[in-house]
Amino acid sequence: MRTSISDPAKLRKLIDREARRAGFDAVAITTPGAIPRAPARLAEFVAAGHHGSMGWMAETLDRRADPSVLWPDVRSIVVLAMNYGPDQDPRALQQRPDRGAISVYARNRDYHDVIKGRLKEIAGKIVAAAGGDVKVFVDTAPVMEKPLAEAAGLGWQGKHTNLVSREHGSWLFLGTIFTTAELQPDASEDDHCGSCRACLDACPTDAFPAPYRLDARRCISYLTIENKGPIPREFRAAIGNRIYGCDDCLAACPWNKFARAASEAKLVARADLREPALADLLKLDDAGFRALFSGSPVKRIGRDRFIRNVLIATGNSGDQGLVPAVRDLLDDASPLVRGAAVWALSRLTAGDTVHELAAAALSEEDDIGVRDEWHLALEGANNNGRVA
Repeated sequence: MRTSISDPAKLRKLIDREARRAGFDAVAITTPGAIPRAPARLAEFVAAGHHGSMGWMAETLDRRADPSVLWPDVRSIVVLAMNYGPDQDPRALQQRPDRGAISVYARNRDYHDVIKGRLKEIAGKIVAAAGGDVKVFVDTAPVMEKPLAEAAGLGWQGKHTNLVSREHGSWLFLGTIFTTAELQPDASEDDHCGSCRACLDACPTDAFPAPYRLDARRCISYLTIENKGPIPREFRAAIGNRIYGCDDCLAACPWNKFARAASEAKLVARADLREPALADLLKLDDAGFRALFSGSPVKRIGRDRFIRNVLIATGNSGDQGLVPAVRDLLDDASPLVRGAAVWALSRLTAGDTVHELAAAALSEEDDIGVRDEWHLALEGANNNGRVA
C-alpha cells in the first residue's frame, strides 16, 4: 500500500521531478496572497480602457486579481514555465514582405493543449502522492500568471509587461497548478531591466504609454488577434507583414542572449508556419484555413479575420503580382475581408484601376464600412498617392 507524502519538502521534490519529466524548463512555488499589488494595477489598466474590446477582463476582474476568489481552497500555487525560444530572431522575416510573419508561439501546436495535458499529469501525481485537491490553469482562465510567476521567482515582469527570465529571456509559456497542499514558497525575483528600454523602442505602433504599461488597443497582437473589426487605418502600414501577433518587444530583450532554442519536438513545431507565402494564404477559403491551421492557435480567430490580416500585409508588400488575388477578394462574402481587400488594392494599383473597380463595386456594396474604404481609396487615387 502506498504511503501518502505528508512532508512538504518531499512533495516539492516530487513536483520538481515530474515537471522536468513533463518537459517544463522551470518550476517554482508561491502563495495565493503573494500578488497584493496586482489587483490595483489590473483595475487601473481596465479603467484606462487599455484592454480594448476584451470585455472579459473587466467581467472577471475580481477573480483575476485574487486567486483565492477564483478558488477559496487554494493554499499553494505551482507555477511552471516552458521555453519556446526560436532558433533565430523572428524580426528577420520582416525583410521578406512576400511572406507572412506569424508569432513564434503560434508556429507550434496550440500551447494550451500541449501544456494543459502535461499540467494534468503532474497534478494527478500530486494528488496521488499527497491527497487533497488541485486545479490546473493555462492562460484562458482568469489567472494572472505573470505576477504569480514573478512572485514565485521564475522571472520578473519586464517593461513590455511580459515575464523575463535570466535563463530563458522573454520566451516562456506559463501554466499553474492550484493545490490545497501547504508548500514552502520560493523567493520572488527582482526586476533586472534597469535603464534598458529596448522592448519599448522596438514596438512598431508605440503601444507602451510608459514602461510596464501596455495599451492593448495599439498592440499588433491585439489588433491582429483579439480585434474583431477592421484594423484601424493608423496602424495598417506599421503592421508590415505581421499576420498573427507580433514578437518585436520580446525579440528585442537583451536577456534573450542567455536563452537557448526550444526543442521543436517538445513543442510540436509546424515548419509550414515559419514563413508562409502571402500568395498562398490569400487563396484560403474556410475549409482550407481550417485544414492549414488545424491544431494551431491561429485557427481560433477564424478565416475572415486571418485573411483581413493577410490583406494588410499584402498592401504593405509592394508586390503587384498579388493584385489578381486581391481583386478576387473584393467579392468575398465577408465585409471584413472586402474592406481589407479595398485597402490592399489601393496600395498596389494605379488610380485608374481603383476608379474602374470602385464604380462597379459601389453600385452593389451595402456595407457602410466597405463603402467608406472605397471612398478613401478614391480620395487617395484622386490625390495621385496611396492611401494611408
